[in-house]
Amino acid sequence: MDSRKNLPVAVIGAGPVGLAAAAHLLEQGLEPVIFEAGPTVGAAIEQWRHIRLFSPWRFNLDPAAVRLLEAGGWEAPRPTALPWGGELIDDYLAPLAALPAIRSRLQTGSRVTAVTRQGLDKTHVRDRDTTPFTVRVQHEDGEVRDHTVAAVIDASGTWSQRNPLGTSGLPALGEDGAAERISSPLPDVTGLDRAAFAGRRVLVVGAGHSAANSLISLASLAREESDTRILWAVRGASGQKAYGGGEADGLPARGQLGSRLRRLVEAGTIELHTGFGISSLKTLNSHVRVEAVDGRTLEADVIVPCTGFRPDLDILREVRLELDPAVEAPVQLGPLIDPEFHSCGTVPPHGAKLLAHPEKDFYIVGMKSYGRAPTFLLATGYEQVRSVAAALAGDHHSADTVQLELPATGVCSIDTATGRDFPAPDDVDIEGRCCGTPEPVLIGIPTGLAHGRSDSN
Repeated sequence: MDSRKNLPVAVIGAGPVGLAAAAHLLEQGLEPVIFEAGPTVGAAIEQWRHIRLFSPWRFNLDPAAVRLLEAGGWEAPRPTALPWGGELIDDYLAPLAALPAIRSRLQTGSRVTAVTRQGLDKTHVRDRDTTPFTVRVQHEDGEVRDHTVAAVIDASGTWSQRNPLGTSGLPALGEDGAAERISSPLPDVTGLDRAAFAGRRVLVVGAGHSAANSLISLASLAREESDTRILWAVRGASGQKAYGGGEADGLPARGQLGSRLRRLVEAGTIELHTGFGISSLKTLNSHVRVEAVDGRTLEADVIVPCTGFRPDLDILREVRLELDPAVEAPVQLGPLIDPEFHSCGTVPPHGAKLLAHPEKDFYIVGMKSYGRAPTFLLATGYEQVRSVAAALAGDHHSADTVQLELPATGVCSIDTATGRDFPAPDDVDIEGRCCGTPEPVLIGIPTGLAHGRSDSN
């Protein structure tokens, strides 16, 4: 007998994909309960609200979420406009969360610390598939409570788990001790975080377009604060990955960003250090000394870590997962998204079938479903949760019929570092040029390269 009847479905994370999952569950007649660790929906996006997306609103919006919003009188933004991160929250996620259908099922300040089967650790088999899940949550009042649910959709993303600065996937020696000298991955260097960077020696680590984002912003700051010194360290032999496709790029603004970065390096505004794999950080009284594997050193006041992200799997220790050994994505999905062989333009649409784990009715969706691979599209996440909601409702035909029509703008190998688009420059005709050929929202930074791993170091 299945004891999960009439229990809710837990959705972990209230970002765009998590809220879309809730909307699709409601359309399927299922009851979601949404746990968000942050104080508000879109808490991760809040940390990069100063970033402007390349993609127009029409590709930012989930259809089920839009149906909910429009029923409440919401007016959609102009479909060809490009939103800032803050607008994505203020004009879409916050209104969605304010709807009674979502608000009554949303618990903010609620961090999931573990997922398991009720009364069963991962070694037990008997009646496992029909046993409810237990989701352990630390709530904002400090109390830890167990919630009993029928299924779990983990849309918690990867923003909270950045890759280390060191080589071999490990933190550099002394990296933890230098934490006060390491900024967030996408600081607002010309705005809220200006004081931490103005007149300082700033080292940006990483070769993706999140690095390009920070470097170009720092160059703008340096024009006003002449004592600001900009250092850039990459593991590779050049900064080509961040320069991208230039004039050959499918989106003119994207190509111009890479070209602008190249010019700043050639002009000496940015001091590029290639082949610089970091081995250790030594925290001194006023700054930090960064040593490369080959013995070279750099002195910096602040380090900006554009090194990508990885999934936090600790909360899933008692769940039976089957992950690709390389990218830590669901095992059937892993080969399709491995950045050694694929760009975002070559990954096929996929849903519940490819996202399934040995743990029945447990799914990882959104950016976290891609593990360490950087090539995730937001539109892909919306199709994932549509399919998963259908599967949980027993509509397997709909779950297995996955479709994702993306515009033909060329391939888009993506940076591992941010989980969002690179901002369009102010001097580009955004609506006339960027959006002439529609582009899906990218959870990641497009480079315009043909394919290959976009390692941020």
